[in-house]
Amino acid sequence: MNFRKLERIIAMSPAQTPKNRKRGWIIPIGGGDRKVHTSTILQRLVELSGGSDARMVIIPTASQLDTAGQRTRDVFRELGLSGIEIVDLETRADCERPEILETLRTATGVFFTGGNQLRLATTIGGTSAAKVLRSGNASGVHIAGTSAGAAFVCEHMIAIGKSGGTPKRGMASLSPGLGLTNRVIVDQHFRERDRLGRLLTALAYNPFATGVGVDEDTAAFIGPDDVIEVFGSGGLTIVDPSELEFSSMADTNMGAAVGLVGVKLHILLAGDKYDLNSRQAYPIGDANHP
Repeated sequence: MNFRKLERIIAMSPAQTPKNRKRGWIIPIGGGDRKVHTSTILQRLVELSGGSDARMVIIPTASQLDTAGQRTRDVFRELGLSGIEIVDLETRADCERPEILETLRTATGVFFTGGNQLRLATTIGGTSAAKVLRSGNASGVHIAGTSAGAAFVCEHMIAIGKSGGTPKRGMASLSPGLGLTNRVIVDQHFRERDRLGRLLTALAYNPFATGVGVDEDTAAFIGPDDVIEVFGSGGLTIVDPSELEFSSMADTNMGAAVGLVGVKLHILLAGDKYDLNSRQAYPIGDANHP
C-alpha cells in the first residue's frame, strides 16, 4: 500500500461522514476572543449553525467559573439567538444522562468555553457524550472551542507544556482529545504565550499532523473540505512537518533541545487559507485561493 493511500485511510479515523452529508466545521479559537456581538468569529459560527434558527449548546466544563456558560449565552443572545442550552458536564455520569445526550443530538452548533483542557478530556473522553459530539460533527454539526476548548477538538491534544521558541524533549505532554480530526494539533494563546517550541515538540512526537498555532481573538475555521480559513484580529501559525528530513527527538535527553530539519512554517492572517490536503497556503487575493 502506498503512503498516499495509507494517509487517506488514517485521516478517516474520526467518525465517518454519512453518505451525501458534509462534516460540520471544526473551529478552534485561540482564546482571549472578544465575546461581544461584533465578534466576526462568533458571527460566523452563528451563520454556519443556522442564523437566528440555530440551536446552540454551550459546554463550560473546562472552566471553574460558575458564570462561564452564562456570559457566553449572553453574547449569543446579542447575536439574535434564542435557542441556547448550557450543558455543564461536571461528571462522567452527566455524560451518560439520556436528556443531555438528546440535547447534544439536536444541536446545530456547539461551543466549548476555555479553562483546563484536561478537565474536558478526563470528564468527557470515552463517554456517550463524546460519541454523540463526534458523530454529530461528522453529520454536519459545527463545533467550536476557545482556549482549552480549542485544544480539545483534536484527536491529539496538547495537555500541558512550557513556553519558549525552541522545541525540547518533554516540553509538551499529549493526551487524547475529543477526536473530531487527527489532521491537526492545535495550540492556543499562541503568540501571546510564546508556544512555538511546544507545538514543534508535539509535532516531533507525531509528524503526521499539521500544527495550527492560534493567536488570541483569532480562529481557524476548518471546513468539511479540510481547508482552513482565518478569522479574527491575530494570526495563525501553520507548521507543516510533512517534508521533515531529520529529527533528533529519539536521541535527545529529557529537557534538551530537539533538532528538526525540513519543517515548513506559514503565518496567515484574516482571510488567508490553508489546504490540509495539498498542504498549500493561500494569501487573500491569491488567484488560486480555494
